[in-house]
Amino acid sequence: MAHMAITVGFDLDMTLIDSRPGIHACYQALSERTGTYIDADLTVTRLGPPLAQELANWFPPEEVETVADVYREMYPTIAIAATPALPGAREAIAAVREAGGRAIVVTAKYEPNAKLHLAHLGIEPDAVIGDLWAERKAEALREHDAGVYVGDHVGDIRGARAAGALSVAVATGPCSPEELRAAGADVVFTDLTRFPGWFSDYRSPRA
Repeated sequence: MAHMAITVGFDLDMTLIDSRPGIHACYQALSERTGTYIDADLTVTRLGPPLAQELANWFPPEEVETVADVYREMYPTIAIAATPALPGAREAIAAVREAGGRAIVVTAKYEPNAKLHLAHLGIEPDAVIGDLWAERKAEALREHDAGVYVGDHVGDIRGARAAGALSVAVATGPCSPEELRAAGADVVFTDLTRFPGWFSDYRSPRA
């Protein structure tokens, strides 16, 4: 009996990459450019939701869309080189691919910038879908027939559950293992280094 082939979705920020240094620097630069105070230290403790949701804490509603465009324009030159892969990220993607599966990235990040991060780090998923958050991530997960979704935020768990996918959570982002379990994660790891071993067992045929 053959191993089952499966599509696995991964979140990006704080799941595959430690985006805190780059985002911190970008918010500092945005603050300088706009003359508006932004607590960059605070912003990087709550990564996950869309950019506009964070900017709404610092700018009036009518300015958020324009400021978001400025942030996205600045982002490649400030944030990409400053952002490392998290432990186990490359190995997790490789484990899926080596098993004959497909590895996709589904993220709330602006899609062109998400692709820049992955290219810079030499991580090559089968597809990258951006600009989706929480339950809306289920759109891409269903489209690609993903059976597993891996993320670090309770919003990722909601997306997995909305898609009918198994929710694997890593406590490398703003949510503790207890929060992730309480939100309904099926599997919780401290980081991605445990994923390849787990995935090998998960994809094995059951008797």
